[in-house]
Amino acid sequence: MACPKKKTSKSKRSMRRAAWKRQAALQAQRALSIGKSILTERAQGFYFPEAEEENEDEQE
Repeated sequence: MACPKKKTSKSKRSMRRAAWKRQAALQAQRALSIGKSILTERAQGFYFPEAEEENEDEQE
């Protein structure tokens, strides 16, 4: 017969939840920062402004 597993303690459960929430908060903060940098047009490296691409097409 299958035996039931032991119950996870509240402290272990709260530590895991805190770690998960910390990671989620960090990702949300990074996403907001990237969004702000794109809106202010200060983004470099991962973002290619469309205005430059349009100018290149017009010059050819």
